[in-house]
Amino acid sequence: MKITVIGLGQMGGNMALTLQAADFDVTGTDASEATRQHLSRKGLPVAEPDALPAADVYLLSLPTSVQVSEVIEKTPNLLENAPRGSVIMDTSTSDPAISRQLADQVQAAGLEWLDAPLSGGPKGAATGRLGMLLGGSDTTIDRLKPMLEALSAKFTHVGGPGSGHVVKLANNYLCAAHLLTTAEAVALAARAGVDPHACLAGLNSGSGRSAVSEVNFPEWVLSERFDSGFTTGLMRKDLRLARDAAHNLNMPRGLLDAVVEAWHADPEHPADSDDFNRIVAAQLSPALATQQETEQ
Repeated sequence: MKITVIGLGQMGGNMALTLQAADFDVTGTDASEATRQHLSRKGLPVAEPDALPAADVYLLSLPTSVQVSEVIEKTPNLLENAPRGSVIMDTSTSDPAISRQLADQVQAAGLEWLDAPLSGGPKGAATGRLGMLLGGSDTTIDRLKPMLEALSAKFTHVGGPGSGHVVKLANNYLCAAHLLTTAEAVALAARAGVDPHACLAGLNSGSGRSAVSEVNFPEWVLSERFDSGFTTGLMRKDLRLARDAAHNLNMPRGLLDAVVEAWHADPEHPADSDDFNRIVAAQLSPALATQQETEQ
């Protein structure tokens, strides 16, 4: 199976190297020459964006649907230049409506489509331990099963084209909400004199636990490392996509809108370039300071 990875950032670059280590025939490309050179030094064959070799699978790891559309329709124009029967696999977190439009175009051109947004961050991409949400046909997934198994700890088929991106937006909405609610819960406990680590241990033994309380808080928040590899700007983008999808489906306005507003309330704190877990600072830092003063 020949695979071309388009977009060699932290996720795409690590996925390309993981697939190469699993003995797939992998070529990578990126709009940035510096990024191409960086991956080339790591031993990955690279190509110019407008001179890609023929492949069985084109794996896209790009920031938004804008770049995905560009790659499919313009440069390198996969609609015209990808071999008939090859698969376009979009691992980006994209707009589901645009994904479905692109899937129709891809399939009309004699290609196959699979949306496969990811969780697990750069570490998961580097270790083949990603979570993948798949939107596409059973036959396409069966065809790519060896590749999917090399990349992921678990992949879940959630429906037809665009479905993976819908569920990914729902997932990121919950993650964003859990960061806010867990920060408020830990701040409540800290103001009452309860150690944050003890509070989390209690929460994680009960029904209030989540991946945020079990992973994000101990790994990136209380450690103050804030180096998950996922930025606030990307989470804000995903939340806007989730909100727009909900509005387009005529859902009543509710908590989703409130979460989106909270994440956009102060564009500089955290900044778009900051780790997304820093959204907790406004709620958590004053309470932790008060708790530390009480202990002293």
